[in-house]
Amino acid sequence: MPATSSSVGSGAAGSATFVGSDSRKFNYFTPRGKRASHYEDVTVDVQPDPERYLLQDWIISFSDGDGAYEKNATRALSSDWHAYRAPDQEWERTHYQRQSKIETMVQSVIANARKSGAPAAFDAAWTKILQTHLGAWKHAEFGLGTSLMQAQRYGYTQMINNATLTNSSYKLRLSQDITLYLAEIGMDIDGWDDDLGKRAWLEDPIWQPTREAVETIMGTTDYLEQYFAINIVFEPLVGELFRSGFLMQVAAANNDFVTPPVISAAEADYERNLANTIDLMYLLVNDEKHGAHNRKLMQGWIKVHGALADKAAAGLQPIWSQPHSKPVSFEDVRAVSHERLGKILSELGLSR
Repeated sequence: MPATSSSVGSGAAGSATFVGSDSRKFNYFTPRGKRASHYEDVTVDVQPDPERYLLQDWIISFSDGDGAYEKNATRALSSDWHAYRAPDQEWERTHYQRQSKIETMVQSVIANARKSGAPAAFDAAWTKILQTHLGAWKHAEFGLGTSLMQAQRYGYTQMINNATLTNSSYKLRLSQDITLYLAEIGMDIDGWDDDLGKRAWLEDPIWQPTREAVETIMGTTDYLEQYFAINIVFEPLVGELFRSGFLMQVAAANNDFVTPPVISAAEADYERNLANTIDLMYLLVNDEKHGAHNRKLMQGWIKVHGALADKAAAGLQPIWSQPHSKPVSFEDVRAVSHERLGKILSELGLSR
């Protein structure tokens, strides 16, 4: 609501009046553009801190004295955490609207495919691949979504929290979509085994390096390292490699025109998540006071998670040889993923 002329704060700390409190427009933050966007009006300073308006210190603190949100939840440093704005400008209402549209599309695709008998026409080898490897991949998406859900709790501003949480929501939605998709088409395919994917995730040597990479990210306690490792490193080297480089390109050649549209939303999700992540990391690596520290920190993250992602990608190579029709080679797709990572790091002034 617009600020009023009343004072805020009282007691030992004295009283204070917001600058421009007699204005009927928001003016307590500097908008990214000429005028504040709706996204900024409903996001900026929703989560205040003692450096901005909380005269009485944190309203909620933990038993050890730490406040509700602490800057040391990440090793990255910033001169102004509140400067960040997510490029996609997504907030609660727009997020739910987009998720709803995606779910409507996915369910429509699946329903129409089953009605036309499409799953029964899938190549037999491809059917086994969907059960095993797409079934395993949903666990990777779930793990990354869970990691981001944990990470968003520690973001120092609402803008960072929003971007991280919507990222988590997209990952968890995709994991759910894959689960429902495989369960529904499985009803139309003889001999379908719903548990094959879980067993592959837990036991198949092909998937153990990916599992190691995901679980390492999940076990990281630095929330910005989790955000960075997922979108800057793991996604281009492993996520896009498998989704775009395998599922999206190989499915149609094996009589499957259903899986690509189900998976396609994830690629659009990633473009949004990547843009949000790059903008935040760009602010940090170009911070006048802390830029050198942050660049060194991120180079360390690239080294650790890049090695795990490379190992994960190499482990997935045998999957490319399993379909009867093989329109793309692993080597070509891998080269594209390395080029993609190089461009992302170049935007940030980082390298491998």
